[in-house]
Amino acid sequence: MARNRAGRGRGASGNPQRSAADLLTSFSSSEHPFPVLSAPPPQDSDRRGRDRVNRRVSGRRGAAETGRGWAPVEATARAPVYLAATSEIGGLFPLLAANGVPAVGARMGYDTLSGGAFYCHPIEWLLRGLATNPNMVIFGEPGRGKSSTVVAFVLRMMLFGIKTLISGDVKGEYTPLLRELGMTPIALGRGSPARLNALDLGPLAQRWASWPVTRQREELAGVLGRWTKLLAALAETQGYSPTVTDEMVLSTVLRRLVGVGDGYTRLRPITIPDVAAQLADPDDELWRDARFAGRREFLDHTRLITDALSNLVIGPLAGLFDAQTNFSLDWDAPVQSMDLSLLRSRGDQAIAVALTCLGSWSSMITDLQDDGDIRIVVRDEVWRQMRLGLRAVQAVDADLRLSRAERKIQLLVMHKPSDLLSVGAAGSQEVAIAKDLLALCSTRILLGQSTRVADELATELALTEREQDVAGGWAMERRGRALWKIENNPGYKVQTVLSGAEQRVFDTNAQLRAKGREFTNPDGSTSGNLHAGGRW
Repeated sequence: MARNRAGRGRGASGNPQRSAADLLTSFSSSEHPFPVLSAPPPQDSDRRGRDRVNRRVSGRRGAAETGRGWAPVEATARAPVYLAATSEIGGLFPLLAANGVPAVGARMGYDTLSGGAFYCHPIEWLLRGLATNPNMVIFGEPGRGKSSTVVAFVLRMMLFGIKTLISGDVKGEYTPLLRELGMTPIALGRGSPARLNALDLGPLAQRWASWPVTRQREELAGVLGRWTKLLAALAETQGYSPTVTDEMVLSTVLRRLVGVGDGYTRLRPITIPDVAAQLADPDDELWRDARFAGRREFLDHTRLITDALSNLVIGPLAGLFDAQTNFSLDWDAPVQSMDLSLLRSRGDQAIAVALTCLGSWSSMITDLQDDGDIRIVVRDEVWRQMRLGLRAVQAVDADLRLSRAERKIQLLVMHKPSDLLSVGAAGSQEVAIAKDLLALCSTRILLGQSTRVADELATELALTEREQDVAGGWAMERRGRALWKIENNPGYKVQTVLSGAEQRVFDTNAQLRAKGREFTNPDGSTSGNLHAGGRW
């Protein structure tokens, strides 16, 4: 091979070949050169000539020196050792990236950078200092694998004894999972006889009779407070913002209907029509207990909230929230869910009211948890609930802030960051609180997004340019790819992996490929099944 003046050969392109020392020198500067920890001693040409070719030049256990580890070769044959960061020397050698998350929790797939398995356990991340709270938020365009990722996570966390509450299955995407687990989901809406009473004990009903009287009275105070806030939030869905006096009146009515003043501990069943009837036709004792000067003053002041609550049981919402709950959810099951997909024909308001009621139930679950119990609360399309008004946004904000104390993993599912801006008018308090919700979610899962939405995510979550390219480029190439961002740590490029059985259960496009769908020809005959590979 031809040699240049420096004694180095030339490659196929004619450029001189450089050694590792030359490359490191070009990366370093004169002020901060790479330190050389050790260098090989000069070659002894005379000794090389005297040694036999087959003579052992190192000990039976190899050459061992301080700072060098163990090597079965002669010390003079070793290369110099340099000290440099992996970001600087990575171009010289394909160094492997280590998996930065502990191998505990749900095994979601693999980290494409390290090639190792990727595990998710927000509680462990919190305890090990990777996150400041266990809450999660997932973004992604439709069809990118949001539902599959969520269902895979909750299903695999069941192996650790962690239960899940689907706080409103708006699109019916979690129903196949419940059926595979041997449970029948409750459907609310068109064609279903199910009724949901907002003023229901929910998960507390199963254990109420087993508690002592002192425990019942303590729980009753908390239940009445939740019901008062719930009725105020439901009134706000009708366009009326209750005042503190309205809340005081509601609390007084609830205590009378339940029978607290009579010393009862077994709750009387009450419904929203019962509350509206008390407000519309108060007796003398009620308006005196509420500290009004007379009956007319009471009626004039409570007219708006009375009408707001009455609207929940008439018109398009009639038959949904005006009777006792006629179904029972097994709150000790691994997963609980209510299918709200049939409510879409009743409008967004009916879905929002149902989500609000389920949100109240989820807060009651805290009273049932034993020490050490953890529960996942999935809030799919949470922006629908927050559109109800300020109180609904504040309720979600409070749940996220109390997740550590209540041992819950709140999981918000959204399409894009602008969903949070649609909960109220621009510059309103609702929007201000909603925008800060992302700061209360330490784990952010970013599936494939368009360039515009990826720019929004980069701004809201302070992504680096490389992380933004992952969400808007790499994650768009295959379903289930996502950037997992934990606090301010570098994001992980994760490919979610589903088994064959999981792919069948989690397939949200199954209805589009359903066999047996036929259309009617102009002559009245039917033909053309809608299935993969079929034709019209």
